[in-house]
Amino acid sequence: MSSAAIISAVPQVEGVGQPTEPTPASTVWQLAPTAALGHFDELRGSAAADKDQCELAARWQHFVEQLGDTGGSVGLNSRVRQLQRQLADNGVTYNVLAEPGESQRPWALDLFPLIIEAQDWRTIEAGVLQRVRLLNQVLADVYGPRELLQRALLPAALVQGHPGYLRAMHGVELAGNMNLHLAAFDLARAQDGQWRVVSQRTQAPSGLGYLLENRLVISRLFPRAFDALPVQHLAATYGAFAGHLKRLCAARCGEDDVQIVLLTPGPYSATWFEHAYLARYLGLPLVEGGDLTVRDQRLYLKTLRGLQPVHGVIKRVDDEYLDPLELRADSTLGVPGLLQAIRAGNVVMANAPGSAFLESPALLGFLPGLARHLLGEELALPSLATWWCGEPAAARAVLPRLAQQMIKPTAFGFDGALPFEAVRAATLDAAEIARWSDRIRDHGESVTVQSYLSMSQLPTWDPGSERVEPRSVMLRVFAVADGAGSWRVLPGGMARIATANEEIASMSRGGSSADVWALTDDAVDHSSLLPLQLTPALIAERRERQRVTSRAGENLFWLGRYTERAENTARLAKVTLEALAGEDAEQRTLLAWLDEMTRAHGLVPRGASSALRSRRGFERALIAALAKPDTDHSVGFNLRAIRYAAGALRERLTPDQWFVVRRSEDEFLLRCRAISPDSHTAALEALSALEIAIRDLSTMTGAHADRMLRDDGLRLLNAGRQIERLGFFSDALRRGFDNGAINVVGGFDAMVALFDSTITFRSHYQQSRDTAALIDLLVMDRANPRSLTWIAHNLRERLAKIAESSALMPEPLLQRVPDPADWVLEQLIETDRRARRPALRALLLQCASSAWQSSERITAACFSHSRVPDQAVSA
Repeated sequence: MSSAAIISAVPQVEGVGQPTEPTPASTVWQLAPTAALGHFDELRGSAAADKDQCELAARWQHFVEQLGDTGGSVGLNSRVRQLQRQLADNGVTYNVLAEPGESQRPWALDLFPLIIEAQDWRTIEAGVLQRVRLLNQVLADVYGPRELLQRALLPAALVQGHPGYLRAMHGVELAGNMNLHLAAFDLARAQDGQWRVVSQRTQAPSGLGYLLENRLVISRLFPRAFDALPVQHLAATYGAFAGHLKRLCAARCGEDDVQIVLLTPGPYSATWFEHAYLARYLGLPLVEGGDLTVRDQRLYLKTLRGLQPVHGVIKRVDDEYLDPLELRADSTLGVPGLLQAIRAGNVVMANAPGSAFLESPALLGFLPGLARHLLGEELALPSLATWWCGEPAAARAVLPRLAQQMIKPTAFGFDGALPFEAVRAATLDAAEIARWSDRIRDHGESVTVQSYLSMSQLPTWDPGSERVEPRSVMLRVFAVADGAGSWRVLPGGMARIATANEEIASMSRGGSSADVWALTDDAVDHSSLLPLQLTPALIAERRERQRVTSRAGENLFWLGRYTERAENTARLAKVTLEALAGEDAEQRTLLAWLDEMTRAHGLVPRGASSALRSRRGFERALIAALAKPDTDHSVGFNLRAIRYAAGALRERLTPDQWFVVRRSEDEFLLRCRAISPDSHTAALEALSALEIAIRDLSTMTGAHADRMLRDDGLRLLNAGRQIERLGFFSDALRRGFDNGAINVVGGFDAMVALFDSTITFRSHYQQSRDTAALIDLLVMDRANPRSLTWIAHNLRERLAKIAESSALMPEPLLQRVPDPADWVLEQLIETDRRARRPALRALLLQCASSAWQSSERITAACFSHSRVPDQAVSA
């Protein structure tokens, strides 16, 4: 489609030619409404009040041209489905923990990008670079000579009275005199087309990971438009940022081989996905506070191979949580002694702790004067008019016009929450305005008033109505350091789009995001973070850096344990429900064993009816407890535990693996909640749910074996599985022999089914019920992966490899797991005068005990980095 055709496709007004033959694209775009009155229209490049301005802006003309016949509703709806599928496949989520029920929801991304012309982008870039230089100087002064406070150019109440001001950082000499390595600025376009700064983020600004995902998805959906428009690429800026930190750390520590990590609050953080995404993109370990420790004023990463020095940290944890020794004592997100390591000059942190007070909206009102004083310049990119009501003159000036402004809190609280939500005064009635006026008069220091701006509106696609809809949009732009005292602006950013009839663009309030295409008049930089050639030395270096952190190792260990535990309990529940439906005369012995087993493994709650006294009551209790995620050891609890452990390992799992983990829990809980325990079909429905769960768990186990790196992490996962299997099966056999269930047909068959060895047993022994044959298959058979011999041998092998690669794992740990080479079938099947098998019983008790002891010692050696507990026995 030509530009002329596009122009003719938009709504016609007097003086503009009539439309030509309609096309799929023109049918959509000619129906696109203009932005609301008083808003700048991003689609048409003008204020909505300009009624004679109906043509698409040049950048949008070019964009639509590239869509061709796919620019109609059918093609756009198809792209929406592709977008949603790609986000789901990639597992892109945004955690909203305040919402009831499901805490993770898919990341919201709109179809169309925000396109910014080259001239506009140059203005934004120059203004943002000026501001980040200014803020860095403000921080240097506030934590240094404090001239700005002494000369009252900056009120002390806004700095030293702010909870984000850290006295512990005063006078600290920072590497390269750099306080700010990363800053984000929220911008909005006014009706006149000019951009204004609305807020700034310096503690741990979010968005750098999400905008990468946005770019990847949208550029693939519109490849022709992306290639045709001179859109600036992002990789060079990320590479410059990472290179700057490495050089700074190397100069600080005097070493070339430096380790930089990305510190995250963990999987419960609202932006956890982007932390994992950004760490993977930059090639950095993703760590939590528990992964790090400070020894002798130096920071170390706890890995399965010991403590590794850390020289730099990109933090995504708010300052107050960084060090429980000096800041919040209740913080579990930070590292004790971290501030001392920073003060000693042994750690470079981006950003340096103490910048939170810059995020106060009140500070925006003082920046013009600070720019003149510190830079000798006027601000190139103005802020919205801002009044801090702690100044009596400002309070008096703003009170008469309060009804047209935004009312914002001056500072964040210590707990990270706002003292009150930002309020648009135009939505308040007279009584509420009066109450706010009284608050400003009485406690003006807690209130900042900012002029209200009608944000520009971006075209978005509504697949339901099949039309383009304008939505208010805010732009977040990032400045990153690329050298000592030098920054560059990421050429693009993340746009946040408000919902329909909303003026506040916030992801937590149901808004969505959009990719940002910053155009250039120069050649597009196609740099990549991937080197042109991976030399053997570089490959070896990267492999060496792929160390498994203690936290990742612990999560892998428990992922293995919970996966095995879930399958074992699901099989036990299945075998029990099938036995409850039988009418065998010897059923009481079998039911007594299953009653004991289900209670021992938490499948039946205390106080439930005995299976011997009331089969129906016992069955109801078992079915009712299957899916309770808050009941320890229930199948539902174990499936949820798998999801939590896997969620903390997203950087190591494929999208398919994560999909199966989510599906298994969701489907099992959904099916179990639909069961009425009193229904005559309850047992059949429960059996169906259990069979599906067992199938999914088998899929997970296969994916672990087939798709994960053969490193210490996978060895720990497998060790966790074998520990759980060794403990469960040895306990089941011991109870079955003690109870006598093995000696009845139903109990014999149930035991073989519990070991998932029915087909194997029949192929070996047909219909025989010989106890010696059962011991041979379930205890001694080296070819049966469910036999105790195979399990113990496999566990010893895993422990040996972990011990070989780690100085942390003591060799004696192997000796605590019974060596199958010492087992003799003749001794195990031998009975005493009471027809019991003392050698077999002793071995089963030893297997169960060694499983749990192995777990404790692995935890102490590999995860907590404490001395491995051992018995102190003297002769």
